[in-house]
Amino acid sequence: MISGLVQILLFQSIGELVSKFALPTLPGPVIGLVLLILWLVVRNGVNPELASVADGFSQYFGLLFVPAAVGVVLFLPQLKANALAIVSALFGSVILTIATSAVIVRFLTPKPKGVD
Repeated sequence: MISGLVQILLFQSIGELVSKFALPTLPGPVIGLVLLILWLVVRNGVNPELASVADGFSQYFGLLFVPAAVGVVLFLPQLKANALAIVSALFGSVILTIATSAVIVRFLTPKPKGVD
């Protein structure tokens, strides 16, 4: 279990270093997560120690929503005042994401032979 935790902290530390010196616009934990995923792809799987730590962390994901809920309650008057703009941005971003994903999937899907 300790080696799994060390792996997670190692990749987060590497991500922080890369963020500090090479890619300051990206957060270090995000870079570390991408590096960890690439490492797991290269290794063709997750070792049991890392899986054990990941399972332990996933039991407490619900706690991550507590600060967001507090923020919503705290800023409820501002959210009500800007509800139209927020809803428009949400719908617009969803539509743009779906359209972009469709174009990318269509571009990356192999074409059947004999069809131009």
